Amino acid sequence: MKIEPRIAAFHADLTTWRRDIHAHPELGFEETRTSAVVAEKLKSFGCEVVTGIAKTGVVGTIRVGNSPRAVGLRADMDCLPMDELNDFEHRSQNKGRMHACGHDGHTTMLLGAAKYLAETRNFEGAVHFFFQPAEEGGGGGKVMVDEGLFQKFPCEAVFGMHNRPSVPAGHFAVRGGPQMAAAGMFDIKITGKGAHGARPESGIDPVVVGGHIITALQSIVARNVSPHDTAVISVTQMHAGDAYNVIPESAVLRGTIRAFKMEVMELMKANIERISRGIAEGLGAEVEPKVRFSYPPLVNNHDEARFAADIAAGIVGEENVDRNGPMVMASEDFSYMLNACPGAFVFIGQGGVEGGCEVHNPKYDFNDRILPLGSTFFARLVETRLKPAARD
Repeated sequence: MKIEPRIAAFHADLTTWRRDIHAHPELGFEETRTSAVVAEKLKSFGCEVVTGIAKTGVVGTIRVGNSPRAVGLRADMDCLPMDELNDFEHRSQNKGRMHACGHDGHTTMLLGAAKYLAETRNFEGAVHFFFQPAEEGGGGGKVMVDEGLFQKFPCEAVFGMHNRPSVPAGHFAVRGGPQMAAAGMFDIKITGKGAHGARPESGIDPVVVGGHIITALQSIVARNVSPHDTAVISVTQMHAGDAYNVIPESAVLRGTIRAFKMEVMELMKANIERISRGIAEGLGAEVEPKVRFSYPPLVNNHDEARFAADIAAGIVGEENVDRNGPMVMASEDFSYMLNACPGAFVFIGQGGVEGGCEVHNPKYDFNDRILPLGSTFFARLVETRLKPAARD
């Protein structure tokens, strides 16, 4: 493994930074402490720094020479609204807040690349470090793009990275084309007629209506979505009633939909609405189905995915790079940046740690061993893409 020696030399600093961020997690658009830490470090490295984009977002820039070429690198900063169950020293100090997805590690790896590139400046052009707020459902990537991110900081390509506990440390995975799914949510409010539980004939039971809707929704993927496409509909909540002997007046179903194409998302939306209305009408109830989309699918540019894989292979060896990585049904708002600028999103393995677990788990922690690897990947990407022109 060809870790950059300068980065390996400040591995202890990276670990300290990461654990400090882990201990002070902040929710989307509330990352005031994290943003201040990031901005202070970028300034100390000698970067140009802009704060306040998308409220708590930070952009650092290093310019070398007069080349107009530029590359963007992105890391997310927010945490999840959950309690941490770890007992190590750097566990969360903020109740109901936890870095359970590794954004503390993503931020630190990008800071490590910024420190190295600011010291070596072995490239020609500009590199923009995008520290994004509110990835976990807040759409911070969209806000940054809508506020003119790529107009203020033009890039020929943009790259992001996410840890994968299921992939061994020292491995990378990426694929051209769709890599992560679009996400949507739905609420289906059913209004029936309340009654005594012993006299169901005098009411219209919204729980029974809801049960039929839940079962019928599964036919959408089985019978409406092409077998060549991948889609998921999951009803994750059903709320109704408060008493054993009362048929409630109403019930609410909630859930999520995922697909790799927006036309499939639209198809599922139309069929959720159609099926809900049809069943409710047939059983004498009223229904209000509402389907909303959150993140679009994350689609990697084929050329940039190949380039990122080449960079990874140069560090860890071709045998440790999966160039046809998995299509993941989870969603990522880096998709908004990829819709605005060519680029690629890479998975970096961090598995193999004793007691390790998947993200979004209250016992999760980022693997500090891979911090120099992630920083090296970002740094090599810039040095290769913006390699100085040969001079006579």
